[in-house]
Amino acid sequence: ELPPGWSQGLTGLTPHPDRGPLGFRAQDFDTLVDSPIIAGNPAIYEFTVEGTSHLLVNIGEGGVWNGTQSATDVELVTRELHRMWGAMPYDRYLFFNMITEAGGGLEHRNSTSLMSPRTDLPLLTDGADQVRDGYRSYLGLCSHEYFHTWNVKRIKPEAFTPFDLSREVHTELLWAFEGITSYYDDLSLARTGLITPESYLELLGQTLTRVYRGRGRFKQTVTESSFDAWTRFYQQDENAPNAIVSYYAKGALIALALDLTLRRETNDEKSLDDLMRLLWQRHGQTGQGVPEQGIRPLAEEVAGTDLGDFFDLALYRTEDLPLEELLAERGVTLNWRPA
Repeated sequence: ELPPGWSQGLTGLTPHPDRGPLGFRAQDFDTLVDSPIIAGNPAIYEFTVEGTSHLLVNIGEGGVWNGTQSATDVELVTRELHRMWGAMPYDRYLFFNMITEAGGGLEHRNSTSLMSPRTDLPLLTDGADQVRDGYRSYLGLCSHEYFHTWNVKRIKPEAFTPFDLSREVHTELLWAFEGITSYYDDLSLARTGLITPESYLELLGQTLTRVYRGRGRFKQTVTESSFDAWTRFYQQDENAPNAIVSYYAKGALIALALDLTLRRETNDEKSLDDLMRLLWQRHGQTGQGVPEQGIRPLAEEVAGTDLGDFFDLALYRTEDLPLEELLAERGVTLNWRPA
């Protein structure tokens, strides 16, 4: 039973048929530890996509959060990513959104745990405040963690299949699993119309700035950053900008460059979307982990040509990517200026 005054207990676990409304079961330990549980008096907003129930669960909504509007916007993101992937690999999905003083998120197999600073949330008066920077970041966070439903929770490195929670497990592929996800989080907002193309380019400029301000991009490749995540990326000190590069941010730029390269090589008949759907078919649906060198051959299959030079530059060298050239082909000029 819940404490007096508490109304809800929610989790992505399967209901237990004999234990009442607060009884749940897990088929194994991995499922148990991958299923957060929320209890209390949250505000709950339900929407349906392709016949499947989704819940936005706001904890600490108070008088500062426009729950109805945010649920409408999260539904748009959900529909767009379902359209892109062409598959819905769960029976129900929960967005647990804890309104607090911090920000961040963590993906789970059929849910996500989000933390949102209350100062970033849409006001009850809505209007222009809905797309201010903080709320734009919130929608990008929802998009990012939801994208992981496919790209991390089901498509994952061979080294993580199955997970070994007893030790550090190293892989060079985090540039793809976090970087590609970081590329799609803001792109999906633009595709839904939640942000304008100009707003999207502003966000892309922020990512470029984060990478190009750090001299560490000349000292560490993105695959080294991924492999050393345990010992360097998550143990940063004051010298980190001079010594390491983020596989999140540079990974997002690699995803952009790969997307534009695939479009160029196929006369716009194929894109990164097609590569991600191919990864889903070959690895997500089958449960077979992605080998350390497994993304290049699938990208070449989509492109219909050899991409060895691209992957060598992007993953194993420290020179900058040819983004000015690739963006110029799409009518986008890249300008550099002091802060």
